[in-house]
Amino acid sequence: MAVFPTEHLDGIALASLVRRGEVTPRELVDDAISRIERLDPQLNAVIHRQFERARAEADQPLPDGPFSGVPFLLKDYKGREAGESYHMGCRALADIDYRPRSSAPLSLALRAAGFIPLGRTNVPEMALMGTTEPELYGPTHNPWDLQRSPGGSSGGSAAAVAARLVPVAHANDISGSIRIPAAQCGIVGLKPTRGRVILSAYDPPVGMNAEGVVSISVRDTAAALDAISTTSAWWPAPALPRPLLQEVGADPGRLRIGLWTTAFNGSDVDTGCREAAEDAATLLESLGHQVTVAAPAELSSDELWTCARIAMLATAANEADAWTERLGRPMGEADVEAATWKMIAGGRALSATTLLGALERLQALSAAALSWWSEFDLLVSPTTAVPGPLLGEYKRNYTSGLGSAFTRPFNVTGQPALSLPLGWPGDGLPRGVQLVAGYGREDVLIRVGSQLETASPWAHHVPPS
Repeated sequence: MAVFPTEHLDGIALASLVRRGEVTPRELVDDAISRIERLDPQLNAVIHRQFERARAEADQPLPDGPFSGVPFLLKDYKGREAGESYHMGCRALADIDYRPRSSAPLSLALRAAGFIPLGRTNVPEMALMGTTEPELYGPTHNPWDLQRSPGGSSGGSAAAVAARLVPVAHANDISGSIRIPAAQCGIVGLKPTRGRVILSAYDPPVGMNAEGVVSISVRDTAAALDAISTTSAWWPAPALPRPLLQEVGADPGRLRIGLWTTAFNGSDVDTGCREAAEDAATLLESLGHQVTVAAPAELSSDELWTCARIAMLATAANEADAWTERLGRPMGEADVEAATWKMIAGGRALSATTLLGALERLQALSAAALSWWSEFDLLVSPTTAVPGPLLGEYKRNYTSGLGSAFTRPFNVTGQPALSLPLGWPGDGLPRGVQLVAGYGREDVLIRVGSQLETASPWAHHVPPS
C-alpha cells in the first residue's frame, strides 16, 4: 500500500509515479478503494462498484497512456461497460439489473488512456436534473456540506473527485452538467466544443450534449480531453494546433475579456457567485488582460431559453423511446419518477415542426451570439447563480432553470466553457467561475485556466473528511 498521501496528487502526477516505479497501479487502486469504503457511506457517490475487476486489471499490463494506472470512475449515464450494471438512476433498468453487451466508445477511449475504472457514479434519473437526487439510489451529498446537493447531473462524479476518492471522473454536459457540479463541489470541469470528443452511440442528435471529465487540475482535464478527442463527429470541431496538454503553462498573450454577472435567464445571483467572477476578472486584469463589462445579448433572449427547453424535452422523450426498444416493452409512467415522466410526456407531445423550428431558431441565435467573439477572446461569468442548494430544494423547483442560469446557452452555441474553482468565501461553500472561449478554442481556455491555477491555486482546498 502506498504510504504517501496520493489523494493530494492529480492524475498526471500519479501516472508519473507509476512510470518511475515509485508506486504500482495495484497500490493506487487499493488506496482509492480504501477511500471509497471509508468516505462514500456519507457521500453516496459510487453506486456500482467493480473493485475486484479493477484489482485484477491493475495486476495486468496496462496501456501506456497519460493516465496509466490511475483509478477512475465512470458516470452511470453514457459510461457503459460491457457486463457491468448500468441503470441511469432508473428503476425500470435496476429491476432487471440491465447490463450492456458492449462498452461505450468513450469508455474504451478512457481505458486506452490508462485509467482503471472502479465503478459508476450516481446520477439523477436519465441525467435530466441539475441535482443528483434519484429516488432509486438516494441523494449524493456535497462533501463540503452533507446537507447540500453536489449539483448535477454529474454530481456523483464531482462529489467523488472533490472528496479525493479519485483524481478524475467521467462527466457529461447537456445543460451544464459538467460545469454546475464542478462549481458547486470546488473542482475543474470543461465542456468541450460540439464535436470535439467521442459521444455515445445513443446520443440524441440535437447537438447539446458533450462528454468530458471533472478533475482537480487543469492539466488532467487537458490530457483527458486529448485522450477522448475525435475527428469523426457529426459536427466536427475545428482542429486544434496541438494537444491540449501542451497548452498548459503556455502564454495566452493579452486577451480581450468580457465580464458578465447577470444571469442569462434572469435568475437572482448569489453574492458569493457574483463576487467570485468579479474577483477573477480583477485577477485577470492584474495578469495583463483587458476586461470590459460585456456579453452577447442573444444569450439572454427568452427565445433561446424557450427553444432550448423544447430541445431538452425532445431529448427526454427520445431517451425513453430508445429504452422502450431495448427493454422490449413500453417504458411508461410507472417506470420513472414523476418529474421525469412530465418531461418525457412533454417531449412526446411536441410535433416535428415544433422541434425543427426550435432548432432552426437556436442555430440563428447561436450564429448571432458567436459573432461577439470576433471582438473578444473570452467571456467570464459565475458558473452558477447559487452555491450547492440544500438537498430537496432544486427538485421542488426544477423548472426554474436556476441551476443552468449561466451554463445552458453554451450547450446551444456549442462553445467550449470551463469552470474553475476560484471562489472560496467564508461560508465554506465553493463557487465556480466560468470562462467561455470562441468556437473550437479549448486551447485558449487551457492556457488561461493554467495561468489562473498558478496565480490562485486551489489544490489545497479539500473538504473535511
